[in-house]
Amino acid sequence: MAKKTAVDVDGRTLSLTNLDKIFYPKAGFSKADVIHYYVQIAPYLLPHLHDRAITMKRYPDGVNGEYFYEKEAPSHRPTWVQTTKVAKGSGDSINYCMINDLPSLVWIANLADLELHTFLHQAADDDRPTMMAFDLDPGPPADIVLCCKVGLYLKAVFDALELQCFAKTSGSKGLQIYVPLNTPTSYDKTKIFSHTLAERLEDEHPDEVVSNMKKSSRQGKVFIDWSQNDDHKTTVSVYSLRAKEQPTASTPVFWEEVAQSAKSNPPLSFTSDEVLARAEKHGDIFAPVLSLKQKLPTVKKVKGEK
Repeated sequence: MAKKTAVDVDGRTLSLTNLDKIFYPKAGFSKADVIHYYVQIAPYLLPHLHDRAITMKRYPDGVNGEYFYEKEAPSHRPTWVQTTKVAKGSGDSINYCMINDLPSLVWIANLADLELHTFLHQAADDDRPTMMAFDLDPGPPADIVLCCKVGLYLKAVFDALELQCFAKTSGSKGLQIYVPLNTPTSYDKTKIFSHTLAERLEDEHPDEVVSNMKKSSRQGKVFIDWSQNDDHKTTVSVYSLRAKEQPTASTPVFWEEVAQSAKSNPPLSFTSDEVLARAEKHGDIFAPVLSLKQKLPTVKKVKGEK
């Protein structure tokens, strides 16, 4: 029988189970540690989850056990966990959870939802992404160092377009670049734009970059995953834990750190404790992604056409 612990979280009563269960065996990191991390990082994390449908990636037996994705909001959820419907291609819809407060965050952490994957749009408008995302995925033997080099290539293009962009580790093996928009646009526009940009960088750096989604073409290169800019795709949230050997998390990084990693190969990976220390020291350096208003340029500008 599951061991239960009743707790009060901002006036909501939750029944937490099996808090001593080890979720990250190599680190001795327990379910209680997972919940504690999410409670501590909540002031920085919750604004990035607010009003966004979330796909849960649940690991009931820890990172070495079986996992499953859960999109549909479970029927056993508390009534105060908010939901939103997202249309499917078939014309149907899925009722997703939204994690808009601390009790909801603790509730999904108790469900062993180690990873938090959100859409690029908010519930109010499901065809208006508030940002673009580029997931830089290294094909072995390429690693985070080459991802950082490619990230700098992306930044140079956005600098030329007078757009600010922000970097975070994926918490796994790659790097992710986000471009805040927060102005009227659509997934059709951002997807075409991001695909065109990925193809441009592949043309300019053919030995390092690939835009083709086939895994066979990625060896030793960095795949710029432009397909994240789609109304049916979710991307791991900033500050989310990842289900790896160590409790690493998707971590905002300064461009100076990206440049340093591209040159001298320091590790650009952070555990939960390191993420909390960075947030306490620097605040949420990813906050501008939620508020900075920028207009999507035309595809012609990406191609360099006049």
